[in-house]
Amino acid sequence: MEKRLLDYMAYLKGISEKAAEGALTEDEIVILRKQALVQIGFFQHERLVHLIVTMTFALMTVMTLIGICITGYMPLVALMVLLLVLLVPYIRHYYILENGTQTLYRYYDSLEEIKWK
Repeated sequence: MEKRLLDYMAYLKGISEKAAEGALTEDEIVILRKQALVQIGFFQHERLVHLIVTMTFALMTVMTLIGICITGYMPLVALMVLLLVLLVPYIRHYYILENGTQTLYRYYDSLEEIKWK
């Protein structure tokens, strides 16, 4: 998903630059905005799913830490390490999705500004 997001951001950047130079007609810009809105919707859905997964793993990690502190049951440390190993990549992936989606919003808005010039 990260590669798809980065590829689409590069595509929209190129399109925005062409549109700013006046290389696109108003009808083409309207079509591109509709397509961008659909893609943004896909990435928003992906972002929501990963937010839920990331928060679930974060809560499980905290509950495991609390369980270790309360019970002193040391095998829970292995579970906590496994959860942390999974949590770090989930946080990174969510970070990329969040920032990428915000960038797509800016490109979408720039196409709107060009339309009204």
